[in-house]
Amino acid sequence: MANEEEKEAAGRAAAELVRDGDVVGLGTGSTAYFAVVALGERVKAGLKIAGIPTSLQTSDLARAVGIPLTTLDEHPEIDITIDGADEIDSKLNLIKGGGGALLREKVITSASKKMVVVADSSKVVPMLGKFPLPVEIISFARTVIEKRIVALRGSPKLRTKRDGSPYLTDNGNQILDCSFGKIKDPAALARELSGIPGIVEHGLFIGLAKLALVGQGIRVEEMHP
Repeated sequence: MANEEEKEAAGRAAAELVRDGDVVGLGTGSTAYFAVVALGERVKAGLKIAGIPTSLQTSDLARAVGIPLTTLDEHPEIDITIDGADEIDSKLNLIKGGGGALLREKVITSASKKMVVVADSSKVVPMLGKFPLPVEIISFARTVIEKRIVALRGSPKLRTKRDGSPYLTDNGNQILDCSFGKIKDPAALARELSGIPGIVEHGLFIGLAKLALVGQGIRVEEMHP
């Protein structure tokens, strides 16, 4: 329960940063959920915003809580994005993608003036890598990509559903969850992965987050790069 309370505290604190008239990137995951719910409450109280969701799941949630939605076609520049993370280091480098939305999350983050990360205290780590790194791929290239990842000293595992069939993202792609151990140079690994044909996107978010709000017990602490 403590983690849930920290997640809610962080999500609600981030929702308070949104200003009237903002275009808001709406993240995916258990902590971003609380931010979306809190934004819905602010919208009902009179806040005027437009949200761009990072997943079909978040789109459904946003509609349920009354947040008006828009698209990147209509608003290619986003004022603020609020999203969670699976791991956060002291420089605000992130591992994301545990919820399977890493591609849309990175596109929306890259179009944002500011990305605010929300998390509970368990997500803050001295070095990235304990959480397996999600890598979104086209299925056609899976075997080739797996070999390339092994050559980078990674251990890829295809993400599957409960019935054993491959998990598919909202974009129709597969995900390899890759264990690299401690990632001493996240930027270098990000470049290596980005250079492999068939990898659509990876879950290393380097230099994108401007602020992290982390639930620490009953408090919310700020982290800056």
